Amino acid sequence: MTSSTTPERTSTAASTSGPSPPYLLHYWPTIPGRGEPIRLCFEATSTPYTDVTNSDKKSGMKTLLSLISSSNISNLPHFAPPILQHGDLYISQLSNILLYLGPKLGLVPKDDGNAIYHINQLTLTALDGFTNEAHDTHHPIAVSDYYEDQKDEAKKRAHDYVRNRLPKFLGHFETVLQSEASKGGKYLYGGQLTYADLVLFQGLDGVAFAFPKAVAKLRKEGKYKGVWDLYERIKGLEGIKGYLGSERRLPYGNGVWRYYEELDDGK
Repeated sequence: MTSSTTPERTSTAASTSGPSPPYLLHYWPTIPGRGEPIRLCFEATSTPYTDVTNSDKKSGMKTLLSLISSSNISNLPHFAPPILQHGDLYISQLSNILLYLGPKLGLVPKDDGNAIYHINQLTLTALDGFTNEAHDTHHPIAVSDYYEDQKDEAKKRAHDYVRNRLPKFLGHFETVLQSEASKGGKYLYGGQLTYADLVLFQGLDGVAFAFPKAVAKLRKEGKYKGVWDLYERIKGLEGIKGYLGSERRLPYGNGVWRYYEELDDGK
């Protein structure tokens, strides 16, 4: 019987013919950011990996900057991290990396040929609602400008996000958990842990950091109990629980999810 703190996922033992090359994650150091869902996939499945810039900031940053440099034309150029290195393969864009890792790490059901597309759909929606739109609350006008230069616009954007957009995305995932595709409401798809669950978990955790009063109010209302039960379930998984309590879990700061008291509308 599967332990309540052990993720139900597809084994990959039979899908590999030999030892896999090491996984290397290239991302900005010291912040969770868009590299975090990738880390969570490795941690949830006990898959060894190297977080390059956080393992050796000097040489790691040198490598990262070389990968995104406009002079790097030896292969397909990368616009921005995260970048996954696996043997001779280098790929970027978070959803693309997860699309690659999911089947390899057992985070996609093996007996469903359409699963990868449905899980990618859920992932993109979660990234839209809890990562991209959350980021745009503090930088609604220009990414290259300081928050202080767009505070008035940020207040308006955050107000709309907390009052309208955040509940809409929470409601959507509550519906997903009630759908037949979920197979029981424990996970988003197929009755097992997938990488979409981990992306949703990270988005919810980041939003709870950025808007603690607003999120506390939404949780108290009880409308999205299934979503928050899933959040707590992921948080309690053996690999995730250990990771969250370790130094490998980087603190929030000036990244995607930022806390500004004036944007946290919990009324």
